[in-house]
Amino acid sequence: MTTEQTAADLPIWRDGRFQADEWALAGEGEAVSEGPALLPLARFLAEREALAARNAPLGVLVEPNEAIEELAPHLDRVALVALNFPKYADGRAMSSARLLRERYGYRGEVRAVGDVLIDQMPLMRRCGFDAFAVANEPTRRQLAAGKWPDVPFYLQPTGATTQHEIPAGTRPWARRPD
Repeated sequence: MTTEQTAADLPIWRDGRFQADEWALAGEGEAVSEGPALLPLARFLAEREALAARNAPLGVLVEPNEAIEELAPHLDRVALVALNFPKYADGRAMSSARLLRERYGYRGEVRAVGDVLIDQMPLMRRCGFDAFAVANEPTRRQLAAGKWPDVPFYLQPTGATTQHEIPAGTRPWARRPD
């Protein structure tokens, strides 16, 4: 962090710290930036041929009511998939993250945006998220203080996470991370 940057200037939680967001969102009718550009799914699909000539990374913002399957054939051209949580109780984006990682083998950044709260972040990470756009002030304060909540028991194994889970034993419903 430079002396000019404050924590408020670094909205993305990635790799255990706040980082700057290099992606510029280009909504409907807005110009696409020369640098890394984030486009809504509908716009990306409509303009994908024209966007193929770009020499900068592309990202796609997917809303919970949009089918991640529409993006699947184009994942090799996408460096970031941002999945929106319009409210904390809407977990549809978690399913989309798992599909991206497990079904489609996506290796780029999967970012949670919208109403991202600290108590959900470990479970989001388990589903395949590796970055979080954090606007919620209590969540930002807890992360800045190094308070990452622990989830010591897992009810189902998952391949979307980099954590190592012990193999199923006599009580497979109560797995603990290594």
